[in-house]
Amino acid sequence: MGNDEAAAEARASLARANRIVIKIGTSTIMRRDDAGIDAEYLYRAADQIAGLSRAGKQPIVVTSGAIGMGARALGLAKRVTELRMRQACAAIGQIALMDEYRRAFGIFGLTPAQLLVTRDSWDNRSAYLNLRASVETLLEEGAVPVFNENDVVSTAEIGNAFGDNDQLSAFIASKVDAEVLLILSDIDALYDGDPRVLPAARPIPYVRELSREIIASAGGAGSEFSTGGMATKLKAVAVARDAGCRVVIADGREERVISRVLSGEIIGTLFDAAHGLKNRQRWIKNSRPQGSIAVDEGALAAIRAKKSLLPRGVASVVGRFDRGDVVLVEGPVRANGAAKIVTSLSSDELERVIGLKSGEIEAILGPGSAKIVARPEETVFLEDYAG
Repeated sequence: MGNDEAAAEARASLARANRIVIKIGTSTIMRRDDAGIDAEYLYRAADQIAGLSRAGKQPIVVTSGAIGMGARALGLAKRVTELRMRQACAAIGQIALMDEYRRAFGIFGLTPAQLLVTRDSWDNRSAYLNLRASVETLLEEGAVPVFNENDVVSTAEIGNAFGDNDQLSAFIASKVDAEVLLILSDIDALYDGDPRVLPAARPIPYVRELSREIIASAGGAGSEFSTGGMATKLKAVAVARDAGCRVVIADGREERVISRVLSGEIIGTLFDAAHGLKNRQRWIKNSRPQGSIAVDEGALAAIRAKKSLLPRGVASVVGRFDRGDVVLVEGPVRANGAAKIVTSLSSDELERVIGLKSGEIEAILGPGSAKIVARPEETVFLEDYAG
């Protein structure tokens, strides 16, 4: 299939999509005169989302705006960067933000359901599955899940923050097996150069693969109260594509952009899906590793050949982790990680049997102990641009 045919098929698939994640950025949902949330815009978005629900589809919203609303409530004119103040703004703004959603959605007969999450909701397998089940129940009951990061408790310092809602929306799309992720912000498309400095730069309407050239097209930071520029959006695209989810980046202020994109109209940039990883593989790949294991070249070659990782191929262990944790595997050359695994041995156990053959392990760890570090189905190799 040629590129034009692939693009046409990808756009036609948007109209057939059933489960759709819609991310609404801060610059889109806030008023241009810095006077708080744009209620009129939110009503227009709610109207389009209600149309999806009436058509039997399952819309899910990822919203920004809580910190921006809180900042304006406190009379702050600049982007908030200090952690404690961001958390205070989020605590104030989240209540007001969801109240606006409740009013706007209620006009069109929709029931919004607030879900505040952190990275811990993904990294812990039980929490991951529980959250997925909750979303499924809400959708079955006709509610519209409205996600936001729990900025009051999530921080980069303790490592449980997504960092921006582009990333959050991609994790959600991956988690719930969405067919389409629509990222709405003040960035209208991916361009073949930086349009802020290159007047001749042109938008790219369709991207079949995330090549190095495409990634190099990404620009810098977003607007005053937002956090996501094109670089972060491409990281989000990579996560969603792994799940077999198509992604559209478009100008959130484009007239009836939700309805028009999902009818297949050429707006913004459409990123085609990759061959989707299975759900458990996506969880492994997108979870934060609890530690790392360095392996020799022979062990790395073995797991690439779909064989189990054995203790005799492990060279060293870094960090503390338990059985069932996700751990980074580092080869002798690639120090930034070659794969992620779900380990069958804790860090303490593994340190005791490094370099041993399988037949020697039981004498050290006891009868019935695991003799492998990870099975092939618990191993996911990382790409150069894993998001």
